[in-house]
Amino acid sequence: MLAFLAGCAGMGGTSQPRAPNVNLSGYPPAFREGYLDGCETGRALIGIRKDERRFRDDAQYAQGWRDGYDICRRR
Repeated sequence: MLAFLAGCAGMGGTSQPRAPNVNLSGYPPAFREGYLDGCETGRALIGIRKDERRFRDDAQYAQGWRDGYDICRRR
């Protein structure tokens, strides 16, 4: 689905979620939040960052998390 995304860009050594180097403005907020959490996890910057309840109950968050994880893990 999001194979065209380029990955995540860094903001130094902060524990705050980093802004991805992609334009997610057309996606719903839940997808964007999931993408950021998945990307942080995929890059192994702060361990696993995942809201388990939202991942289970919110399809948009879960899809965003999976996409962010898959894309950022490849970097």
